[in-house]
Amino acid sequence: MTDSATRELSEKQRYEFNKLQKRLRRLTGEAIADFGMIEAGDKVMVCLSGGKDSYTLLDILLSLRLNAPIDFDIVAVNLDQKQPGFPETVLPAYLTQRGIPFHIIEQDTYSIVKRVVPEGKTTCGLCSRLRRGLLYRYAAEHGVTKIALGHHRDDILETFFLNLFYGGTLKAMPPKLLSDNREHVVIRPLAYCREKDIDAYARIRAFPLIPCNLCGSQQNLQRQAMKGMLQEWEGRHPGRVETIFTALQNVAPSQLADRKLFDFAALELLRGSGEKPVEQRPEGLDILSQ
Repeated sequence: MTDSATRELSEKQRYEFNKLQKRLRRLTGEAIADFGMIEAGDKVMVCLSGGKDSYTLLDILLSLRLNAPIDFDIVAVNLDQKQPGFPETVLPAYLTQRGIPFHIIEQDTYSIVKRVVPEGKTTCGLCSRLRRGLLYRYAAEHGVTKIALGHHRDDILETFFLNLFYGGTLKAMPPKLLSDNREHVVIRPLAYCREKDIDAYARIRAFPLIPCNLCGSQQNLQRQAMKGMLQEWEGRHPGRVETIFTALQNVAPSQLADRKLFDFAALELLRGSGEKPVEQRPEGLDILSQ
């Protein structure tokens, strides 16, 4: 739905839409403030895939910028991976109509993925690595200071459980990170937003969605299983998913078992002292190396 189409909503629908938009704006603004995602003078590259999440991210950031206390630039960047049948005119037409600066990176990663990944295997891992490399290169060449991705709260939780169940690690998807080469800052402004709210927003706005058909239907992927698990939990125990996300923001290293996060050996020095162990990383540990 374009801005003009939004005006065609009934009074009740417009009221509900305004509430939804305000909620997404508020949560996005809180995430940006909490993690220091955007600073004055930043050039923010919104990675626009054509999916509901990245469209919503772009829309909300543009809306927030109108009243932001700082000035920053936004550019939308899409990667045309040369998938057969990819509607290459959809995004340029939409962005041009909205008057949004954009750039389309044309690179045939489709052929690479299809050649390298065996038939029937998941293509998402290789596809995302290739995309990331191309986006990082564009950012470096065009003065981009922040790379904004459309991952939301549900993505973060799904990643947490994927790592827990299949990777043997307690890690999720951080709202803000520094790339491995220390050159790029990646931000996820929708980190506090629920997928169902984003889905509802995208449907009302009627964004011209472009499905990812590179790998065909992969409904049985592990991530889909995590999504189903979380939806079942929320249905049976309302509030559980929110509590789990809150837990990710309240980590107690001394109550886990990672010796790199907490100096358990030093506890002997506190015996009988009356002092409590400090919940912090051992001195000298480089947090950026983790």
